[in-house]
Amino acid sequence: MVIRTFAGEDIKPALELWSGIAGLGLTESDNEESIAAFLRRNPGFSAIANTSDAEVVGAVLCGHNGRAGFLYHLAVAGSHRRYGIGTRLVEFCFDRLAEARIPRCNVFVYTANESGNEFWLRRGWNDPPTWKVLQKHVEI
Repeated sequence: MVIRTFAGEDIKPALELWSGIAGLGLTESDNEESIAAFLRRNPGFSAIANTSDAEVVGAVLCGHNGRAGFLYHLAVAGSHRRYGIGTRLVEFCFDRLAEARIPRCNVFVYTANESGNEFWLRRGWNDPPTWKVLQKHVEI
């Protein structure tokens, strides 16, 4: 298994992976153009997991705003779970955030995504009761 930087040619296989993961919600921002723009704004922060035959079996988007990091769409193919791939993808991102001196990271997980919430909470992430995320769509 190889963990490496997410490249432009990984967008299609990552979208295919993400679309097959229960609980992972894709939005209007999850298209090839938008993800390519995200990767350009955050070069080297996102990661892909490949098998020895170059199959994409894990992916995560990572970026930051100069103060905090953000992880989006961490996913590992069901056939490759429980081998530490998700943890290694997150470690890749955290190494890049540390190099950029970003002191904290946030992840957005749907409340109903039980396996996703379990993954993050088992790894020491907090579910703070003191704040929540509000969202409003921008007319474009």
